[in-house]
Amino acid sequence: MASSTLPVVLTAFLVSFFLLEDSVLLCSADPTDGFRLIPLTESNFLLQKPYNLASADRYSYSNGVRRLWVFSTDKPFKSGSSTDPRTEIRIKGYDYSSGVWQFEGYVFVPSGTSGASIMQIHRAEGEKPATDAMLRVYDGELRFYVGAVLENNVYNRWIKLNVIHDVDGNKLTIFVDGVMKHEAQGRGRSDFYFKFGVYGQIGESNRMESRWRDVKIFKK
Repeated sequence: MASSTLPVVLTAFLVSFFLLEDSVLLCSADPTDGFRLIPLTESNFLLQKPYNLASADRYSYSNGVRRLWVFSTDKPFKSGSSTDPRTEIRIKGYDYSSGVWQFEGYVFVPSGTSGASIMQIHRAEGEKPATDAMLRVYDGELRFYVGAVLENNVYNRWIKLNVIHDVDGNKLTIFVDGVMKHEAQGRGRSDFYFKFGVYGQIGESNRMESRWRDVKIFKK
């Protein structure tokens, strides 16, 4: 009896092993596989900061790291705007309205930053709602808007973000450190562009900061 069941047990074990191996490989796949890297120069990084301040008052770029900070009492990025304070970089020259696009970057958020958007997929100017994706930090949690928690304890460490926007499929996929954390439906067609930095939201802290390196854009 025992000897007759051995092949069955062995077969079941091997099937489970290979299924687990496939699952591990799937989870560890690079989100950029199958994508083409888009060349970026400094002209593609457009800084938006409080309109009454010099760039150096809220932004620095040294040794490959872009440091962006803002205070809740700062002016908006342009005179007459009713938006909250921000110091952000808008990716310029690669607005898109179709296809599959991906943002990649390593981000460091210092402790104390809260109620701040650190990355956006923005829709055409004047549209409401204005975004299809917004990654925010609240008390050390990285969230999709105010909803799904993408990562806990993000303060004072570098994390890798990959945000994929399938315009034709109306789908968003977000990876943290190479692991898929969230999928969401988009808000339909528009002209889109990527932004990153800090932008005050509900419950914003007095001072907000994020640091970025190795920002890249990919297209499929």
